[in-house]
Amino acid sequence: MIRALVESAFQTGCLSVESEGLLHQVLATKSYQSEDLAALTALYDAVCAGRIKREASSNVFIKFPRYSKKS
Repeated sequence: MIRALVESAFQTGCLSVESEGLLHQVLATKSYQSEDLAALTALYDAVCAGRIKREASSNVFIKFPRYSKKS
């Protein structure tokens, strides 16, 4: 689900409030894989760089769980 939401944000150039809420829910339930976290990192970088706009007015974006990239 995370990768589908991230892909949608990249296609539209916008992260909707609904999608961001779903991302928070999935992260809260810890039902994700390392590939999902890589997609979230790309989304976070794109939002910070201004390539993807957020609909939400809050300054809180995504709290990332700790993980390590495997080489």
